[in-house]
Amino acid sequence: MKLTVKRPIFAESASKFVNTASKYSATILIKKDHWVVDAKSLLGVLALSLQPGDVVEFTMDGEQDEGFLDEVVTSGLFDK
Repeated sequence: MKLTVKRPIFAESASKFVNTASKYSATILIKKDHWVVDAKSLLGVLALSLQPGDVVEFTMDGEQDEGFLDEVVTSGLFDK
């Protein structure tokens, strides 16, 4: 599913995002341009340098859990 970044994701917000992703057993990948990183990797998320207006695609392997996407949208970091 594609989501749009609402707020810059650096330091504290990136840490909260990674902690949220880590609560789920599925493998969660974030795709931005030619980058594909694990959503549970703080360094990977920081490397994406996510800015407002960026469109990223989330893919989940294993247990398909829409709860993760709902949680990150509710947190105010992303918009559907």
